Amino acid sequence: MAPSHFDGLTRRNAIKAIGGAGAFAVAGCTETEGNGNGDGTSGGNGNGSGENDMSGGSESESLSGAINIAGSSTVFPLMSAVAEEYSEENPDVSVDISSTGSGGGFSNYFCVGETDFNNASRPIKGEEQDLCSENDVEYIELIAATDALTVVINNDNDFATEMTIDELAQIWQEGAAETWSDVRDEWPDEEIERYGAADTSGTFDYFVENVQGAEAGHTDDYQATEQDNTIAQGVEGSEYAIGYFGFAYWYQNQDQITPVAIDNGNGPVEPSLETAASGEYQPLSRPLFTYPSMSSLAKDHVADFARYFVSQTDNEQIVAEEVGYVPATQDVKEEQMQKLEDAIEEAQ
Repeated sequence: MAPSHFDGLTRRNAIKAIGGAGAFAVAGCTETEGNGNGDGTSGGNGNGSGENDMSGGSESESLSGAINIAGSSTVFPLMSAVAEEYSEENPDVSVDISSTGSGGGFSNYFCVGETDFNNASRPIKGEEQDLCSENDVEYIELIAATDALTVVINNDNDFATEMTIDELAQIWQEGAAETWSDVRDEWPDEEIERYGAADTSGTFDYFVENVQGAEAGHTDDYQATEQDNTIAQGVEGSEYAIGYFGFAYWYQNQDQITPVAIDNGNGPVEPSLETAASGEYQPLSRPLFTYPSMSSLAKDHVADFARYFVSQTDNEQIVAEEVGYVPATQDVKEEQMQKLEDAIEEAQ
């Protein structure tokens, strides 16, 4: 996967542009060719902290080295935005970020020792923990932000703007409804066109668990992809399409597609930063994570970047305004920073 090029764009448009590319590489604010498998280069830069400085400000001597990150397409735009900021002050640290899906990142890269971080839109699974253990990969779990997993429809769809969880389940479970009228009699007798996350995605796992349930499974009758902009474009292009992905991707395509208000039994609630933060948007509000490996935290430039990332998790301008997620609270950030500092001290 080749990295995206966005020189001259605003960061918000750059994030939108790279959302479908699957890989992001930055080194001193310039692109370095990466191979998309977690071992390419991209630069991070920022005001990463000096050791044991929990403020996230860089007081260290010049750092250099490569950082390889794979995993969640949902966390991808947030990690990319933070890496861009970091690269401005640390031009000799290269950060390569690939969008492989949470599960794809754990199984193919992180738990076999190929990457320094794995981004995830759900907690690491038992079998992934076992794989990491088999390969002597130790790690810690850090909270990155809160997401409002968003169901989207075409702008010309004026009938399915509100749905219950049961109706969503009918559309996405194994043996799914074939037409919209199969879900509600008054809806059009038109075939449902589905776009959604691939089964290597943490978003796929979360949707199955919290909408239709594991026993009901997930239909194979849909366009599966790890590239969330592909979902947005597919829904935009068909009046009877539906899709789901992280809130940030709707946030970057607000004029092109329509979010569905979800009724979990207390009336329809639209996805937003406010309803995700308040807990009203259920059951599709979820925490997002990144997992640095302990062996990588033993390296000064990786530890510095990790500190910087955590320091930015409550940055409303980056997390909320530019990317489209709910920032961490001050208390959560401080807890995560202490957890990280303890791990760095143990690793080094």
